[in-house]
Amino acid sequence: MTTSLAERYIAATITGLPEDMRAEVRPELEASIADAIEARVLSGEDRDTAERAVLTELGDPAVLAAGYADRPLQLIGPKYYMHWWRLLKRMLVIIPPIVFVVVIIAQLIASDNIGTVISEAVVATLSTILHVCFWVTLAFAVMERTGTDAGLSWDIDHLPEPRDNRAGWSDMIGSLVFIGLMVFGILWDQLLGLMYVDEGRLPILNPELWPWAMTGLFVLLGLEALFAVGLYLRAGWNVTMAVVNTILALLIFAWFITMLVRGELFSDPFVQISLTNAGSPDALETVAIVFGAGVGIVAIWDIIDGWVKTYRASVDV
Repeated sequence: MTTSLAERYIAATITGLPEDMRAEVRPELEASIADAIEARVLSGEDRDTAERAVLTELGDPAVLAAGYADRPLQLIGPKYYMHWWRLLKRMLVIIPPIVFVVVIIAQLIASDNIGTVISEAVVATLSTILHVCFWVTLAFAVMERTGTDAGLSWDIDHLPEPRDNRAGWSDMIGSLVFIGLMVFGILWDQLLGLMYVDEGRLPILNPELWPWAMTGLFVLLGLEALFAVGLYLRAGWNVTMAVVNTILALLIFAWFITMLVRGELFSDPFVQISLTNAGSPDALETVAIVFGAGVGIVAIWDIIDGWVKTYRASVDV
């Protein structure tokens, strides 16, 4: 004997329900389907056509069962979605850049191959991004399905205070002054020398960086200056500006680290004087590591500051 479509549909629906709900749902669903079919038949439809139309309107039996069981069918529902998204953005802004710089520093200590240094840092950063996304999403998915509140319910006290997110005139001037001081310091070092010894003034940076490498650095600093002006004219941060800021910070960081790893950043007189005064090659390596770490910290701070300001702007919108 062939089972009717309605019976097959009801069986598929209650199979997805807890055992204690099946006896209650079956008669209710049977009656509802029968009434809907009968109404269509009375209006002139063929019974088989009416049955197929009613079951089609009810939709996937698994979805219907989830509705009866009050079981969410999304990974992160509306209750927790914004909490999940805000926390995920905040952690992605902070953790991967820190991992990137830490791995760069560790690889600089262990290897002088710039390809190895960069590739290891990129792999570690991508792995960190995946882990952050996975574990944050898993935590909220578990809360969604277990009904855990964790104190995340929104109330009126969560409304933020109005905040002016415009990049002010003082911010732009501060950025331009900092960039100008860097350019001035580099030119002074190359033309007159920042290091004073018995032989006179000597440069700290390698003169052989001219013209191409140093031109590349000046181009990056020029782009930083244009970014500061553009940020002021745009009147605030958004995701695009934060991404551009991140790229510029990483490019400047990569320039210094590349020159440092290749041994091309410092001038020969500076290296020789450092070795003579320290009496050990390890001391120069320590200076290089400290310098690289300092550049990395500045890059991390710049990146995090941009994304935090972007996050605050998005919350206040």
